[in-house]
Amino acid sequence: MTLKLLLFGSALAAFATTTQAAPDTFSAKQPGQLPGAMHSPMQVVPSVTVGVQTGDFVGSDQRVLQGAVDYVAGLGGGLVIIGPGEFLMRDSLHLRSGVTVRGTPGQTILRKARAAISPLAIDGDYGEEQITVTNPEGFAVGDGVSIWDFNAGGFHTTVARITGQRGNTYSISLPLNSDCMIANGAQTATIFPVVSGYHLEGVKIEDLTIEGTKEENIYLTGCRGAGIFLYRCHGAQIDRCTVRNYAGDGISFQQCNDVIVQSCVSDGNTCLGLHPGSGSQRPIIRKCIARNNGDDGLYLCWRVKEGLFEDNLLEGNARHGISIGHKDTDNLIRRNRVIGNREAGIYFRDETVGMAGHRNRIEENVIESNGLEKTEAGIRVEGETNDLLFKANIIRDTRTGAQHLQNTGIWLGPKVGAVAIEGNQVDATTQIDDQRKK
Repeated sequence: MTLKLLLFGSALAAFATTTQAAPDTFSAKQPGQLPGAMHSPMQVVPSVTVGVQTGDFVGSDQRVLQGAVDYVAGLGGGLVIIGPGEFLMRDSLHLRSGVTVRGTPGQTILRKARAAISPLAIDGDYGEEQITVTNPEGFAVGDGVSIWDFNAGGFHTTVARITGQRGNTYSISLPLNSDCMIANGAQTATIFPVVSGYHLEGVKIEDLTIEGTKEENIYLTGCRGAGIFLYRCHGAQIDRCTVRNYAGDGISFQQCNDVIVQSCVSDGNTCLGLHPGSGSQRPIIRKCIARNNGDDGLYLCWRVKEGLFEDNLLEGNARHGISIGHKDTDNLIRRNRVIGNREAGIYFRDETVGMAGHRNRIEENVIESNGLEKTEAGIRVEGETNDLLFKANIIRDTRTGAQHLQNTGIWLGPKVGAVAIEGNQVDATTQIDDQRKK
């Protein structure tokens, strides 16, 4: 009995020694599962490099970029790093959920290829997935393509990819959004966003330069295209990208919530510089430059709500510096520099009370030397717009003589409702022109 107890005691002691020496791998709180996934966060995620001459993916056009993005997306998301060099784009770089595309600052250039253009040879019908052209020269399988007529602009324009060819008939990757009739000037062209995303989550774009080659292309509507274009990509982020000389908008995102655009440049594009629109909620655009574009610098399209637009430069654009209108409500526009635009510095569009841009706050902006061909106001409010706040802005014109055309600080139209004006510094012939009194 004594021997058995001793042996049992020795075994317990040995067991105790063994268990005490073992590492306690579960003492710390372990990370939880990712939302929508059956695993916890990983420390290493897929990452590949792309280069013109070296990298995991090697090439100099959109196909190598797309191959890298699709490969990483197939592994659940991660990072695509693009090295220096120029990539000729005959189709969009189609973004994928969970993938970050990162270029080399100032050295990764995505150049839009020359567009081929042709009238349609027969009508394109709504829902049809092919088109027939009069001149097939320049159209090839894999190219991006747009199809429209005089009645099929805006969101009705179809942007797709050519997936096959039989003579001068081409199959396309998406059904036509509308009838495109020869009688209405139906045509097609190899025009498309240089970077494009539809129905995505967790997308990031960083340090890319988009060269639009507008002299070799024709206009694509900002509802379906831009140098960088997003549609229903909630939570997307665009950082330190430049879009220049695109035949359309610089950066456009439509029906996208919680998009962040930071430290980007939109320069010399034929239409709008920065174009948040079509119900986009809570956008943030900060520290960006929209300069020398063919329309407004910053255009809040329809139903842009609860956005933050701060510390941007809107300069030398061919219409207004900032334009606000259809149901664009509850936005904060602050600390921007709005300088040397052809028409008004900040313009509230002419909308009825149900559709006007109510409850917007315009604070601490510098609105300077706008109006290049006729007298203008630093801030011009039209329509039945209500409940605006203009606070602590500097509104001035530093030009002299006949060039001094921003001669009104704030102009309020006859149907405008309540407006609060607090602590602004206005240097103008007429500080406030209030048409409501008349």
